[in-house]
Amino acid sequence: MAEKSKILIIGGTGYIGKFIVEASAKAGHPTFALVRDSTVNDPVKGKLIDNFKGLGVTLLYGDLYDHESLVKAIKQVDVVISTVGHLQIGDQVKIIAAIKEAGNVKRFLPSEFGTDVDHVNAVEPAKSAFASKAQIRRKIEAEGIPYTYVASNYFAGYFLPTLAQPGLFAPPPPKDKVIILGDGIPKAVFNKEEDIGTFTIRAVDDPRTLNKILYIKPPKNTLSFNELVAMWEKKIGKTLEKVYVPEEQLLKNIQESPIPINVVLAINHSAFVKGDHTNFEIEPSFGVEASELYPDVTYTTVEDYLDQFV
Repeated sequence: MAEKSKILIIGGTGYIGKFIVEASAKAGHPTFALVRDSTVNDPVKGKLIDNFKGLGVTLLYGDLYDHESLVKAIKQVDVVISTVGHLQIGDQVKIIAAIKEAGNVKRFLPSEFGTDVDHVNAVEPAKSAFASKAQIRRKIEAEGIPYTYVASNYFAGYFLPTLAQPGLFAPPPPKDKVIILGDGIPKAVFNKEEDIGTFTIRAVDDPRTLNKILYIKPPKNTLSFNELVAMWEKKIGKTLEKVYVPEEQLLKNIQESPIPINVVLAINHSAFVKGDHTNFEIEPSFGVEASELYPDVTYTTVEDYLDQFV
């Protein structure tokens, strides 16, 4: 076995970041997390930090906005994974600059973990968010930094506990009436966060994912809105009243909704109406699919995930 790469995660206490840190440590990679001093003293994030320490993660103190600390941290590792939040997507140019200066990084995985931004038909405000991720991709390529982009599509934890119902923020999914965006036919992809972590870490030392997009699109997690609702109905033994929202109405709702609801609706329009998760073929020239590359990974299916809410 070749030695496992040393991995630095920037944004490790964030929503998806914590799953990536955990997956890296559990897979036996020497794992480093860049943290700010203020994070350690934060009551909520402090607990996460304690969990990281328990997993044997090395904490490196620094900041995305402190070039010197960034370069120092990057010089200690082989692979850099960014999981920064959407407000900092554009600021990843600072990570790119630090990687260039450090000169030792074998691979960079920028903060993506959603729809493949090179294959989207999104409307605002999602359009700008996707465009800033695409700009970071082009910058990485222009600088000649080896990369893997992870297109993990939907986080199961965001969408499945409520069946993506507008305004519903906690499980269980609806048991009487369900709102379906569009005609419910385009297929979307839903992946459990832990599985996204596992597949991402498997990819970091894999030559097959170098300078490619890693799509996490397991067949059993690729479902249309109609199929998702039918699966839920079968589990609860009940037929739900279905309200279909035509695209025209959805676009109006996006324009009239405040932040962040407009962003969520625009992302859902992209996936559920435009079919942006599944309306293109993955060509070997630019991408590979995770469940095909790593058939030994047992992932949580949508079917199994929904069982917890029955």
